[in-house]
Amino acid sequence: MRTLLRQISLFVAVGCAAAATHWAVAVGCVEAFGTPPLAANLIGWLAAFVVSFSGHYRLTFRHSPIPWTIAARRFFLISAAGFAINEAAYAWLLHATDIPYDTLLALILTGLAFATFIASRLWAFRHKPAA
Repeated sequence: MRTLLRQISLFVAVGCAAAATHWAVAVGCVEAFGTPPLAANLIGWLAAFVVSFSGHYRLTFRHSPIPWTIAARRFFLISAAGFAINEAAYAWLLHATDIPYDTLLALILTGLAFATFIASRLWAFRHKPAA
């Protein structure tokens, strides 16, 4: 139980760093370069992916014996699926609500964090022992 709590704590810390990176890059692209919010969201996700994978591989799931190349592919699939949900929800909510784009993005990033932890723990960084 102690190991799981430590893993969750590290996941939250890395996830917060990645979410902050995603949000800052996306908002920075909109504010500094006039990038449309949906395109800026893609750029933010790509930057955050590097922070997220690196942190989870080296900290959260550091005891996993799975090679980084396999973990990276799996984690990319999880992250890309999360991004697809993120982008679809973001596009819809940008048009359906009056919530500012930056607040909306923060809410969506927070909402997907739990699913990412479960998928990462159960698949991306899981090492299946040899039979």
